[in-house]
Amino acid sequence: MTELFIILKDIILPIFIIMAIGFFMQKKFNLDVQTLAKLNIYFLVPGFIFVKLYSTSFSLSLFIKVLIFFIIYVLILYFISALVSKLTGANKGMKTSFSNSVMFFNSGNYGVPVNDLVFKSDPFAMSIQVIVLTLQNIFLFSYGIFSLQSINIGKLQAALGYFKMPVLYALIAGITLNVFSVPIPSFIWVPANYISEAMISLALLTLGAQVANIQFKTGLSSVYFSLLIRLVAGPLIALALIFIFGLDGIIAQALLIASAMPTSVNSAVIAQEYNNYPNFAAQVVLFSTIFSTITVTMVIYLARVLF
Repeated sequence: MTELFIILKDIILPIFIIMAIGFFMQKKFNLDVQTLAKLNIYFLVPGFIFVKLYSTSFSLSLFIKVLIFFIIYVLILYFISALVSKLTGANKGMKTSFSNSVMFFNSGNYGVPVNDLVFKSDPFAMSIQVIVLTLQNIFLFSYGIFSLQSINIGKLQAALGYFKMPVLYALIAGITLNVFSVPIPSFIWVPANYISEAMISLALLTLGAQVANIQFKTGLSSVYFSLLIRLVAGPLIALALIFIFGLDGIIAQALLIASAMPTSVNSAVIAQEYNNYPNFAAQVVLFSTIFSTITVTMVIYLARVLF
């Protein structure tokens, strides 16, 4: 009960406060949600990824372990979501948004604070979370955007369109400068940090504005299926993979807890940007965040008991 209260107070409540501000601002001022989405994708997220990739240090062996785990984990989630979409008769657009809602989880503004709280700022545990966060962002802003664009403009044009995204170059720059230990002058590093620090708040503000426009009476069955896979099946799949790979200790705990995170805020942001079932995407993010107060607490307890 104490851990549940701590998670609610220190992690969930701050998230919902910013979302609530976005909600009421949308009701009051009728914000341009498309513009907010563009600010996230083309300005804030590239800065955030660049700063995180440049400033985080981790070993190659740890990166490879997490990478293999992540690839298999996401592939399993994709096949499950594709099967559910087929059984429910979803069209191509809904199938894509549904898969994205299951595969992309909130490893940043939710996962990082949870990791910090659970492991008491342990640098090894945090390095695992940062790797997951990096892989999630690479995946989200490559395949995630490609899958949405390809619905309307075709796969080739969607693939070419990705090379116009600043996120790609932020990834390359952050990794390259980190690997070669290239110093960044303060007149670049200071504004980059300002941009990075603004990302979480504006992403949540955007989500709150999206929620204000939601019609909650439609598409709820798909939302329920998404919640079940993301919050329940996701951690169970991760647990099975952890046992199969023989992982234990902090790495097992950190990966299991990371797998329990709710749907990524940015999945709703890109759904809004490319106008592909944005109401569905926002509902999944909202409800998965709410119900994760229960499921994440249970997974944290399970991780501590098992490992």
